[in-house]
This record gives sequence, C-alpha cells and structure tokens, in this order.
Amino acid sequence: MPLPPGVLRRKELRRQRRSERLRLLWRSLVFSAVSAGLGYLLLRQGWTLREPAQVEVMGSAVVSRDQVITAAGLRFPQPLMALQPREVASDLMGALPVEQVKVSRLMLPPRLRVELKDREAVARAERRTDRGPEMGFVDGLGNWMSIRQHMGVHSQGDLSLLVVGWNARHRAVLARVLKEREVLGPGLREIRFEPDGSLWLSTTQLGQVRLGPPDARLPRRLEVVAHLSRTLPASMKGAPPQLIDLSDPEQPELSLGTRGGSAAPPRPPKPSPSQARPAQTGTQ
Repeated sequence: MPLPPGVLRRKELRRQRRSERLRLLWRSLVFSAVSAGLGYLLLRQGWTLREPAQVEVMGSAVVSRDQVITAAGLRFPQPLMALQPREVASDLMGALPVEQVKVSRLMLPPRLRVELKDREAVARAERRTDRGPEMGFVDGLGNWMSIRQHMGVHSQGDLSLLVVGWNARHRAVLARVLKEREVLGPGLREIRFEPDGSLWLSTTQLGQVRLGPPDARLPRRLEVVAHLSRTLPASMKGAPPQLIDLSDPEQPELSLGTRGGSAAPPRPPKPSPSQARPAQTGTQ
C-alpha cells in the first residue's frame, strides 16, 4: 500500500538533514586540514630567523650580537617558534657576563629580542681553592667574577668592600647583605664567611660584628646593626679592638678589649609583628 504523504515527507526531510550534516562534516574536515597545513608552513617557513640581523640585542654595552648568537647556539635559518625563550635565557646567563636576561619572540616582522643587564662589580672578593686563596670580585647578586671577567664589565663605586671566604652556597646571603649595604651605616669594610658558616662584618664605626649563622634571623640581625650604627654613643664607636656579638639579635653584646671590659649597647627596637623572630631550633 502506498505510504501516506505525511510519512513520505518526513522521510525526505530526514534524508536531507543527513545529507546536510555529511556536507558540514566534510567541509569541517577539509577546512581543518587546510588550516593545519597552512599553520605548519607558516610556523616552519614563515616565522623564521634567516640572518643574524633578526636577532636584536639591547641593554648591554659589552655583549655583542655575535656573542649572543654563539652563546645561544643559533643556526640560520632557524624556525622562530622552535626557540624556547626560557632555555635561551638560561644558556645566555651561563655563558655571558650579565645579571639579567629577557628573551622575547616577535612575529611581525619575525625576530628574536634579547634584553640584557650587564654585571657590575660591587666588591672585591677572596675565595678558598685547592691551590690557595684566589682573588676576584662579586656582583650585586653575590656571583663570583674572576679578574679576567672583571676586565670586561663595569665597576660600581670604589670597590673598597672586601668579601672573604666566598662560596657558592653563600650567594643568597651575600646578596642580602649587599642589598642592605647603605642602611648598615658608613664604613662597611669587610664581609667574612668563616669555614663553619658564621658571618662577620667589619666596619669603621662598630668594629667587628658577629652575625652568627646565616639563618632565618639574618634580616633581624642586619636591622640591629643598622640601629646600632645610628645610636651607639660616639665615645664607643671606633674603639679598637671592638666586638659586637649579634648571635642573639635581641640581646647584643659589645666588648671593648682595650678598655678591659664590656658594655651593653643600646637596646635594639622591638621587631614588628611581621618581623617577629622565629622559634629557635637549636643552640648557637
């Protein structure tokens, strides 16, 4: 028996919808394939470093473009998107006399931008080696600089400060002390790391200052040094040999050897709640 007109119409509409879905799916697949192919060609061939002139080096007075290209291991032509800025920056930090590196990929026109900050020697330094003491310099981040490396970088100030006993594990602590150099008062002459890790300062005003182990209480100890530099009576300043022990920053001890006794320096200010001393884990 012939089907009713309504049933035939519904079947025809379903067939048309299936055909339309198949056409849309086919179009999507073709469009995706074409887009992927064009994108691949653009990434591999369009955004490409073809010559050294496409490497921009900014901010350094001592590092040239050729040095950057050699240190980063760039070869031309070089697909721009194949370069990872963090990896390139890490390679440059390890090979060049710089403090900071920032690497950016720019698309229009394709180029690689490298922003550098030159290292600056801020103090003379001495470290212990198997062959005996070695002289050099340190930058503001506490990094070691050999005399040869120092010949190609800038120096900040008169380099009167001496760092004794430099060690790679002390970099962060040294950087903190160097950052606080101005507030510690005038006349900071020496920063010394003993073999056991104890930190000492030598100043023209306060003499020898023992800061103890460079632990979590170091910021508080540096705060007390700055306070004593401002408030210690003039009659007690510069009286050699003088020793201030800040192993416990809340109870500093001062000794005047030539006067045969000891004196209590001005009490340091109480730390703010954010600077409250942490609980001690052992004795010093």
